[in-house]
Amino acid sequence: MLIDIRNLNKSYFLGDTEVPVLFDINLQIEENEYVAIMGPSGSGKSTLMNILGCLDKPTTGNYFFRDIDVSTLDDDALSGMRNREIGFVFQSFNLLPRINAVQNVELPLIYAGKTREERNERALEALGRVGLTDRVDHKPTELSGGQRQRVAIARALVTKPGILLADEPTGALDTKTGQDIMKLFDDLHKEGNTIIVITHEQEIADYAQRIIHLRDGLIFSDKINTNRTTV
Repeated sequence: MLIDIRNLNKSYFLGDTEVPVLFDINLQIEENEYVAIMGPSGSGKSTLMNILGCLDKPTTGNYFFRDIDVSTLDDDALSGMRNREIGFVFQSFNLLPRINAVQNVELPLIYAGKTREERNERALEALGRVGLTDRVDHKPTELSGGQRQRVAIARALVTKPGILLADEPTGALDTKTGQDIMKLFDDLHKEGNTIIVITHEQEIADYAQRIIHLRDGLIFSDKINTNRTTV
């Protein structure tokens, strides 16, 4: 079992006022699953994403990742877990504008303490996996939106993480480019990657093997996708 969440609850506090966001979440995800977590604004999907990505911790309950109870880790241990095991892909790409594609992809490896030679080799390999071998020296401003998202995906893959966690990955892209990115996710899944996509769009969720619906902080449904979009 890659992910095992048990009886998880999450609240935030505004002064003395408790604001509950997630309620009694139980969720298991296996290696090499392709899962979409979807729901409207305010459903709790972003909070769940932050917990899955080790950016936040539950108020009560447990989150086990490869049998490690993430709920008990301190900030340094959480940071290490994020760097080793979670590859993030964001709607806004989050690339540094003054450095080129290969340098952007190398960044997580700098934090991981890899040598310059290993960083460069692995970054070039990751860019090759997303079809950008001919754009490695280009800065983000010299790339299209789809190419920038591919650089972001390469950066997420470069540490060989346990999860590729994508938050609204096509939100800043036109329809055709968004479809290209979803085909790339499908290809990466076929290569053995575990992919979790956070989205409010049904057409994006339809690419996944399994769709989890959140509503008002609860898992409303968790079903195998029998009408999966093929690419």
